[in-house]
Amino acid sequence: MTEHATRLVAAARDASRNAHAPYSRFAVGAAVMLDDGTVITGANFENASYGLSLCAETVAIATASAAGRLRDIVAIGVIGGAMDAEGRATGTSPVSPCGRCRQVINEAAQMGGRNLPVHCAAAEGDAIRTYTVSELLPDAFGPADLGIR
Repeated sequence: MTEHATRLVAAARDASRNAHAPYSRFAVGAAVMLDDGTVITGANFENASYGLSLCAETVAIATASAAGRLRDIVAIGVIGGAMDAEGRATGTSPVSPCGRCRQVINEAAQMGGRNLPVHCAAAEGDAIRTYTVSELLPDAFGPADLGIR
């Protein structure tokens, strides 16, 4: 496991503590690393109108984009787990991004010209599974298909 993976997973775990997940009771935290080492985090934010909910990965990537740093993302970490009575994520099974988030991550990867590593971990424990965006979403549709680089 790389130092970057460990750092991103730790930041994602911290971010998951801010999850607003009263409906699913499943907290997710994400962290993106920029090319200068800056880490930006996000937590899932659910809404009573379920379709309006935001995933942690999307929040983190959108925050990087709002700062003008979308093309600077070099790696992503994500954790998740069922919430305990205090609202903390629990569990030892690593989670990976949902399909929608895989598409959002692919957009960031293509805009930055990188096949980003995505470090997936559980809320608890040391296990980290690392995938590339192309492993999580093979033959992805993205900006390059529209002639945008």
